[in-house]
Amino acid sequence: MRTRRTDVTVEPQTRTTDREDIARRLLRSSAKASFDPLVEIDWDAPVDPDRYAIRPERLSLYGTELWETLTEEQRKELSRQEIASVASIGIWFETILMQMLVRHAYDRDPTTHHVQYAYTEIADECRHSVMFAKLLDKLDAPFYRLDPFTHLLGKVFKTVSNGPLTFSAALFVEEILDQLQREIMADEALEPLTRAVSRIHVVEEARHMRYAREEFARDWNRRGALVQHYSRLVLGAVAYYSATRLISPEVYERIGLDPRAARKAARRNPHWTDTKTWAARKVVATLDRAGAISGPGRYLWRKAGLLGRRGAAPSTAGPEAQRA
Repeated sequence: MRTRRTDVTVEPQTRTTDREDIARRLLRSSAKASFDPLVEIDWDAPVDPDRYAIRPERLSLYGTELWETLTEEQRKELSRQEIASVASIGIWFETILMQMLVRHAYDRDPTTHHVQYAYTEIADECRHSVMFAKLLDKLDAPFYRLDPFTHLLGKVFKTVSNGPLTFSAALFVEEILDQLQREIMADEALEPLTRAVSRIHVVEEARHMRYAREEFARDWNRRGALVQHYSRLVLGAVAYYSATRLISPEVYERIGLDPRAARKAARRNPHWTDTKTWAARKVVATLDRAGAISGPGRYLWRKAGLLGRRGAAPSTAGPEAQRA
């Protein structure tokens, strides 16, 4: 997917509403449509081994020579383990986000709707982390830990992030998960458990994304050039390390593949690059319009496979649509 290169600050096209008004509406929506995953999901139901957990076209090895060597059972197990790896990343980032939201609320008036919604989102993210953890257990998957360096970067980021970074990074991770999960929840051929988890996450994250999108646009536009340049670079690093760690090498080992060879195949797989580009297309458009993807940071976005393949035609569809 081609994106317009932007090396100067431009006005974001995202229109913001009054901060208190949008927070009031989000709080009202939360009161009407929030879920307790421990109650809403039938955790006693067995996982169906004959179903994919995600469409096979979205798997990191789809279309590679390694994919052709896998049995159908291995492919379905790969789908469950890749979903578990993405859920592990989700837990990692939601833990970071909760801490950043607490920092955001710390300096502000808790009687405002804006801060009260921040607290509401923290509560949502707590439930989501528990839901993802239970999903790992049901999929017979471990918690896929990040490599020590990326884990350390997460500790640093949650400590030093500013307003634009907090909300742009949140929007990035939430948008990618949202695109994948919207597709999962709508596909009745997929595993019911992953569809149920996706449905809850999509409904509640829609509010979180609106909150993040508005706050980013409001905060970014009032920042000086130095803060914007710094934020672009750090945001690029967040995008790179999140996108390139979505699938842990241990996933491949669990289905009997050499993790190094499989990771190399995935990294070079144009179908996997197309999937990441498709999943990131909305957040890339939002942040690029605001001038938040440029300079050295833009290189990291492209290196992570989030801006498409050089020479490939722009697309707003997934890889299966491109083949149709």
